[in-house]
Amino acid sequence: MKYLLIIVIIMGCLNSNAQKQRPGDYGITIGILKPGKNNAITDVPGVKVGNVTLIKGDSIYTGVTAILPYKGNIFQNKVPAAIYIGNGFGKLTGYPQVEELGNIETPIILTNTLSVPTAIDALIDFTLQFPENRNVRSVNPVVGETNDGGLNDIRGRYITKEHVLQAIAIADTGLIQEGNVGAGTGTSCLGFKGGIGTSSRILPESRGGYTVGVLVQTNFGGILQINGVPVGIELGKYRFKEIKNEYSEDGSCMIVIMTDAPLSPKNLKRLAARSMFGMARTGGIASNSSGDFAIAVSTDESIRIPNSSESMFDGSKVLRNDRLDLLFEAVIEATEEAIINSLFAAETVTRKGNVKVESLPIEKTLEILKKYNRLKY
Repeated sequence: MKYLLIIVIIMGCLNSNAQKQRPGDYGITIGILKPGKNNAITDVPGVKVGNVTLIKGDSIYTGVTAILPYKGNIFQNKVPAAIYIGNGFGKLTGYPQVEELGNIETPIILTNTLSVPTAIDALIDFTLQFPENRNVRSVNPVVGETNDGGLNDIRGRYITKEHVLQAIAIADTGLIQEGNVGAGTGTSCLGFKGGIGTSSRILPESRGGYTVGVLVQTNFGGILQINGVPVGIELGKYRFKEIKNEYSEDGSCMIVIMTDAPLSPKNLKRLAARSMFGMARTGGIASNSSGDFAIAVSTDESIRIPNSSESMFDGSKVLRNDRLDLLFEAVIEATEEAIINSLFAAETVTRKGNVKVESLPIEKTLEILKKYNRLKY
């Protein structure tokens, strides 16, 4: 039997008509801060996203998502960064060096668990191909993952270096397709089909006018809540519904945060930690076998770190600790909405062997939210 191989290349910039309606289109308002123009991580100036989606027959549903803080040679002008571990049952690479030095020197790649080594190899190729990096002998690739083995034939390891490099090459600004795309093609979340989701928040000009953008790869368990409404319970669909002698709630969530606010690595880690509150608001519990990681990056050009410099000092201004509260609120709201966006965009997938993960029933969900007076319109 011949299988149809579908490789979908999705740039950051899309026609708005290509997307399903998002929660905000239905009158679901999360938080108090305003989203950016596209309500996406790409609202942060310079940030680019690219997705490559692999679908083959009825057993391969996987892909790659690339997030770039800016276009160009990131190794030569590194960006301040931090990683927060909500629960460490995961395979995120690059953490020790980011923790030690407080910066990132490659694009961030998201994929499935068993494709992490392939993505690492691709990021090394990407970095070494720049002429300025001809003497580079060490690269710290940052690759995150969630396990899509429930819907995807993960042992086949179909992701190639070319797929990863392609995702980087096509990364663009603008709208981002959500749901069953890129690294979210085969993921499940809170009892429903998950995927890629994104959102952003803009601070008032009086507080700097900074943008916080979030992109998530949702593949975690718990009891779905939207704006505090127990949607999972109302729908009667959640894994804790029947607790037997043995119970396991697994899964993972990758959270990528970009902001143009000038933040030190210490305060980027504090920002990353707050994103877990947004995950918790949706019903996520960071279960024992869940890998829940948040990567936070500042894209402010004035605080980039040159790979080499004649000066002995780094001279840059960063925000004070007491100026962070509204940024904390922004990342919580954007993370919460990005996760909900991934659920609203995702579509039902049925794998070989009659393994089926259904999408969130939108109309029933809206009825429940209306019942609890959580719809603005």
